[in-house]
Amino acid sequence: MGSFNIDSEKVTQIFARYEEEKLKRVKSEGMDQYVDIGKSEKFKHFANDPSRRQPIPFARMSRVGWQPRQSSRGFKPNDFVFIDSAWGFGGTWYWNRYPGLMCDVESACYMPLVEETGFIPKHRYSYGPELREYAERVAEKWQLRRGAVFGSTVKSTTWSDEKSEWETTITRRLPDSQEMTFKVRSDYFILASGILNRPKLARLDGIGTFQGHMFHTSRWDYAYTGGSPEDPAMPNLVGKKVAFIGTGATAVQAIPQLAKFASQLYVFQRTPSAISERGQRTVDPEDFKRNVQVGQGWQRSRRENMAMFLSNYPELPSENLVDDGWTHFPSFSGLVGGPRTEGLSHENARAYVEYLHQLDLPRQEGIRQNIKSTVKDQATAESLQPWYAGWCKRPCFHDEYLPTFNLPRVQLVDTAGKGISGFNERGVVFNGTFYDADVVILGTGFEPYSVGSPAFRASITVTGRGGLSMDDKWAQSPHTLHGVITRDFPNLMIPGFTQGPATVNVVHCMDVLARHAAHMITMARMETNAGEGDNLIIEPTARAEEDWALKIAGKAYGYAAISGCTPSYGNAEGSKVAKTPEQQLRMAKGSPWSSGIVDFTRMIEAWEAKGDLAELDIKVVRYNSSL
Repeated sequence: MGSFNIDSEKVTQIFARYEEEKLKRVKSEGMDQYVDIGKSEKFKHFANDPSRRQPIPFARMSRVGWQPRQSSRGFKPNDFVFIDSAWGFGGTWYWNRYPGLMCDVESACYMPLVEETGFIPKHRYSYGPELREYAERVAEKWQLRRGAVFGSTVKSTTWSDEKSEWETTITRRLPDSQEMTFKVRSDYFILASGILNRPKLARLDGIGTFQGHMFHTSRWDYAYTGGSPEDPAMPNLVGKKVAFIGTGATAVQAIPQLAKFASQLYVFQRTPSAISERGQRTVDPEDFKRNVQVGQGWQRSRRENMAMFLSNYPELPSENLVDDGWTHFPSFSGLVGGPRTEGLSHENARAYVEYLHQLDLPRQEGIRQNIKSTVKDQATAESLQPWYAGWCKRPCFHDEYLPTFNLPRVQLVDTAGKGISGFNERGVVFNGTFYDADVVILGTGFEPYSVGSPAFRASITVTGRGGLSMDDKWAQSPHTLHGVITRDFPNLMIPGFTQGPATVNVVHCMDVLARHAAHMITMARMETNAGEGDNLIIEPTARAEEDWALKIAGKAYGYAAISGCTPSYGNAEGSKVAKTPEQQLRMAKGSPWSSGIVDFTRMIEAWEAKGDLAELDIKVVRYNSSL
């Protein structure tokens, strides 16, 4: 982006505009303005699996990382059962197959276990089909398929103190649409359901009256559009009018592809995304071997190098190994944390937020200037400019999105934060204007990772010791040890951002937590001399859990900059506002580790090196369960 000198008067104007745009998006309903598609009788068909006729076994990225890390500590492939509602592994890369789909984190950092597999990606930022192909490779290498139960939904899981095991109730929908219910008993339960896995839809008037076709981007309907994930040509859209609802990360990738085929494309926007250059390119295999796959542990080193630049370390590495838009975005540490948050308090948090804005303003102003120079229609260019701090919404990196709005058949409908008014039989209504559409595509995103307990986000009833519901425990206050385990839910692993690390590379977080969980189990077995025929029960002590929650809360001022943001999944659509000191403490306890993922990793490795497991309650019983 270039550098910009912004005078104080201009800065005041920008901040006033930030506040003005934020207020346009704030709604008193918070998350209640949305429908959970999977739980709505009216809209649950949007959650159906359009790929069910082609159940290719691709591996869920978070789970792909967990099983190999556990295997490295003595677990065997036969020890694992994977339950997934999809008809194949893949998680986000199974469900999301929309045209133009690609990862926004470079392949060498994002792909799990890429050092162990020796895989060389085709592109710097992998496309969806390549990620699914790679996941299949991982599944094959670690023999994941033998334990996979697809097309199945976990309804509930309950801990039995008497049997020292989890009993999980599963419903499976068979090819003839009949359902069967069965139970699985296990020593451990890993709740690796991902962080953006519940498609959401705004409560829109008249949506049931629309007579055209409609689907959600997370369930792309190639039967209607034509094409496939591997060949995103969509000939069936030629001559059709398409309405696309949303301008988030999915829209930025899909809209340029839709514009190539639709006769008319209406793009309905509430809040614009901040668009920077991606710089996509193919990977030269020899260059990758020579300059990326260097030395043992190269992937971890590369991930941490990326994270240090992103987390705005005071002393940066001598070389920026990734050198992309993320690593030149130090103000994003306002969302993912960094070591500069150490020592923040009520007295100096404002100064820290002002410092972040000083880092951020030139970048955001550069983005706005680039939009002005790229988009020819100035009214459209004005609407596409992001008026918020860079850390407030997931930034987007794309080279074709902005020029798409120069095409005469593409029209941006800026709702100025309101969202559309609703539907009628023939299309979309906004502010008294009707937009005729043959198909409506819902790019409305997912429920935030910051809402509810891990059980809530997985749509599972999790019941621990003494009938305690995980939802009830979280309603009181989130409590874990290192974001991995929680008391009264023995042998339950809950990888996620709550009280754990945060960074833009979710797979990096999952790998750190998977290693840590495996270490806890291994060290506990060693300390107790548990034999192969013994069952190990692990949970944090009450004191350790509360101490960790207070440590997390004490660092929560590191996220002070989020309070001024426009509604997004980072702040639960603006609903994360504490009205009492008790609510403030509860929210603070539920934060991630605000010093960044590299600092978190160093902290837990120091904990592991001590070899002192006093913060864990460990019990050994005779093995008495079977799968």
